[in-house]
Amino acid sequence: MSTHHVEKVVIIGSGPAGWTAAIYAARAALDPLVYEGMPTQQMIPGGQLMFTTEVENYPGFPEGVDGKDMMKLFRDQAARFGTRIVTDDIAKCDFSRQPFVLHDSEGNEILTHSVIVATGAKARWLGIANEERLAQSGGGVSACAVCDGALPAFRDQPLVVIGGGDTAMEEALYLTKFASKVTIVHRRHELRASRVMQDRVLGNPKIEVAWNSVATEVYGDMVISGVQLTDTKTGETRDVECKGMFVAIGHEPNTAFFDGQLDIDEAGYLLVKDPLRTTTNIEGVFAAGDVSDQIYRQAITAAGMGCRAAIDAERWLGAQGVE
Repeated sequence: MSTHHVEKVVIIGSGPAGWTAAIYAARAALDPLVYEGMPTQQMIPGGQLMFTTEVENYPGFPEGVDGKDMMKLFRDQAARFGTRIVTDDIAKCDFSRQPFVLHDSEGNEILTHSVIVATGAKARWLGIANEERLAQSGGGVSACAVCDGALPAFRDQPLVVIGGGDTAMEEALYLTKFASKVTIVHRRHELRASRVMQDRVLGNPKIEVAWNSVATEVYGDMVISGVQLTDTKTGETRDVECKGMFVAIGHEPNTAFFDGQLDIDEAGYLLVKDPLRTTTNIEGVFAAGDVSDQIYRQAITAAGMGCRAAIDAERWLGAQGVE
């Protein structure tokens, strides 16, 4: 990683998108360098799947697979083909010149012809006691109903969804396929969701809404047993029994360190110039996974985008005469 050596491709991020991009790039003889990130309380190398105990909807694992185990398999496969891995963060990028200049958190400078951004997005949590602990341990707190809602632990059980937008309504409706009852917790007396989504939710006999309420405590040691709700008008509290809590108050894409060099939408997600490609507004920079996807946010869609980004990068490098 000398300042005189120019990488062909640097991949920033280590979730399904990053590792899949690495696998494809390595097999294409691009000698990829992956910055997998440093572990923090909110993010761990490997992405959101590191907080998931059981993945049942990824093809090839008929009995399901632990999220951590799955990401280790991805990482090992990338390493098998020669991917170089650095457990550090990229703290700063300069895309104004070619080759691009990246700086890691140790102060090292990396020159590279192309970059694949696969930094993901972190779920927004309520910030109350027990919440993230039970999320990280697989104790029944989740930020993705489509990922986790069909697990046996949630079937025929009372569940809680936090939020009032379209995503929260979609999560609640999805959970009615499995739950005995779904309680939506919303801090106001009017939902923010679109009218059509409100009508579907309010007309569903399995769903009730706890209006003017916020969750202020999560009960449970190994697994969640209930939540405490506080009335936003009166301050009164009450307990609601549940076997699962799904927090649907949004995600925050990890794009801040690009300092406005890459185009983003109003929610902070990277924009791609062509929906059939992974190209960003800067030639040679490609986006993959949840950092540019606020609709699906699934491991398999992220992996697919990682594949596309690696192929896009390979073809772009070839057009530039980089061998």
